[in-house]
Amino acid sequence: MKRREFITLLGGAAAWPVVARAQQPLPVIGFLNSRTADSAAYLVAGFRKGLKEAGFVEGQNVSVEYHSADGEPDRLLATLAAFVRRDVTVIVAAGSGVALSAKAATTSIPIVFAGGSDPVAVGLVASLNRPGGNITGVTIISHVIDAKRLETLHLLIPNAGSIALIVEPANPSTPTVVSETQAAANALGLQTTVYKADNALSLEAAFAAAAQQKVGGLLIGGGPLLGDLRIQVTALAARHHLPAIYSLREYVEVGGLMSYGSDFVDSYRQAGAYAGRILKGEKPADLPVLQPTKFELVINLKAAKALGLAVPDKLLALADEVIE
Repeated sequence: MKRREFITLLGGAAAWPVVARAQQPLPVIGFLNSRTADSAAYLVAGFRKGLKEAGFVEGQNVSVEYHSADGEPDRLLATLAAFVRRDVTVIVAAGSGVALSAKAATTSIPIVFAGGSDPVAVGLVASLNRPGGNITGVTIISHVIDAKRLETLHLLIPNAGSIALIVEPANPSTPTVVSETQAAANALGLQTTVYKADNALSLEAAFAAAAQQKVGGLLIGGGPLLGDLRIQVTALAARHHLPAIYSLREYVEVGGLMSYGSDFVDSYRQAGAYAGRILKGEKPADLPVLQPTKFELVINLKAAKALGLAVPDKLLALADEVIE
């Protein structure tokens, strides 16, 4: 064999493993959100950031398929069934309700969740430090600070004798939110009324009833529906002249009065990082459920002025951010 032919053959042989590696399919993350795609876009951005921090870029070394159930349970279950049939590498469940459905759908595909419910209380994991099974994630455990949220609202409207709580009945954490808030209200000597909203019409009815009852203020519970309708929620609060406090700053950014809670976008960044670690070979059972380490108070002075409220200096001093 001539020397040139031998070198050519050797070069071709050396290239074979490279070609083989290039033809390997990318791992697939199935991202499922119960909300509408538009309302959850800012959360997806946080997820992508975390995934990139873990060393994964869509289209290069990982494929991500984004699906939104748009509040339709049948679509949510059908999407999960499709993920399981295709045996995606990781399922990312956006919301506690999605996570519970994902857990019921598969015991083998790793699941990473991001949600506001207590994952132990609703049965997602065995414990926060040792989740066990095929599921882990990030929780903002929003109900844990409902008492603090109510105390903050009380600082703004100290003369109010009653408050209303508007909740989403399908949200797994709603029962705990109601009990925790009522206990905190009793400690402050406040009467409470609970209104449930599971669509836009019942949301309007809840606000109308609260206004007719002349409650002093509102505490808005969490959930994907209320998150989707946050512009409508804040508009209804303004229309009925009702001071309201929310769990997420996203409500304040669209005109709400104030919020006290953790950074939801950062929770999705952490979920993205966890998905990346699982792609690298770590097991969900070995990854403790992450909890927020910081809570922030955001106050919208423009909304307060529209309601005729003077924000006390003590409350302003506690605020992490004041929107003029």
